[in-house]
Amino acid sequence: MSPVGRRVVVTGAGVISPLADSPQTLHAALCRGERALAPPEEPALAVLLGGLPGLLSGAVRGFDPAAYAGEGNYRPLDRTGRLAVAAVELALTGAGWTREARREADLGLVLGTMFGSVRTIAEFDRRALTAGPNYVKPFDFANSVINAAAGQAAIWHGLRGVNATIAGGTGAGVQALGYAADLVASGQLDAVVAGGADELCLESTLGFARAGLVCSSNGHGPARPVPFDARRNGFAPAEGAALLVLEPAESAARRGAPVLGEVLGHGAAFDAARGRDAVSAAGAVARAVRSALEAAGIDPEEVACASMSASGSVTLDRYEAEGLARALGARAAELPVTAVKAGLGEALGASGALQAVVLLEAIRRGELPGVAGLERAEPGLPLAGILPRSTPITGRIGLVTALDRHGGAHALVLAASPAGEP
Repeated sequence: MSPVGRRVVVTGAGVISPLADSPQTLHAALCRGERALAPPEEPALAVLLGGLPGLLSGAVRGFDPAAYAGEGNYRPLDRTGRLAVAAVELALTGAGWTREARREADLGLVLGTMFGSVRTIAEFDRRALTAGPNYVKPFDFANSVINAAAGQAAIWHGLRGVNATIAGGTGAGVQALGYAADLVASGQLDAVVAGGADELCLESTLGFARAGLVCSSNGHGPARPVPFDARRNGFAPAEGAALLVLEPAESAARRGAPVLGEVLGHGAAFDAARGRDAVSAAGAVARAVRSALEAAGIDPEEVACASMSASGSVTLDRYEAEGLARALGARAAELPVTAVKAGLGEALGASGALQAVVLLEAIRRGELPGVAGLERAEPGLPLAGILPRSTPITGRIGLVTALDRHGGAHALVLAASPAGEP
């Protein structure tokens, strides 16, 4: 699909991540090879995961939403909602949308998430079962629906336009950006804040570990996630929020807003085998990438770099690489590639938007982060540009890809403005 009609530009970006809270500092930290992964702080989690004493996760430590969105009543918001509220404020402020201007405009919000707040759902159910339904917290029930964070963030910031939640698993952030670009291009909104948010919690981490999806849960391999590495054996659970402000190019010019980049096109496909068949999964990625390139009207040779959703999964990393290579042909052999989940962990619905933020900043700065911890890429991978250290890049067009283990495949083509340009 393509953002047909009006050109869609990126005028602001808000980031709350385990490693940094701005696009510039996040990009710089990843280029230095930094990782934000540490043992969980919750004692209960350590006890429940007794068989995984080396478990690492990417928590946003010391997070205080008031430091970003100002003082107010945060009691009705769960952690996912608070992460979203903070990142939306950073994005809107960066784009020059003052609180007064927001009240007069038709601004929307499209939020991608995998779970919403599993912790809120679990606490509501736990109290209902142990103390009885008369003792459950009303706030918990309101936040037990998956679109609670989007609704709460819109109320907090006074966003009166379309309010949508994309429940697309680990690809939700990329999917949300593509959907939002279409809303802007078709003239349905003055601007839209789009991206993803998900929280780190005991319940989801325990589920991932018991399913054998996290690092070292299979009893072998490194404790840290190493996407594309021959030793990889899983991901590190994480959290965060990343939101971009998308608006028509003419509107941004009229406001004198900064332009960080442009959404050129996006594509989506579905793996009917849901990660159980290499041909099907790689084929879905290839179709999504080809669709995005066709929508953008560009050839593979014009793509300067790619940010992939590889997280350390033994199978999905390979499927995503094979799919990208199918779509790009000869260009894949030399394309610089990064996988930010080596440093940030798997932030679920926020991951795709985090990838987009880092990719835009990488193109603007001319430096693509490496894959932290990579020692030896899996033999036979069709991508030669996967490197452990940052690398210089030229050109202004990049590609974001995402493959979810439940079948969703997404691709987004972005063009970035050089750093320093308005």
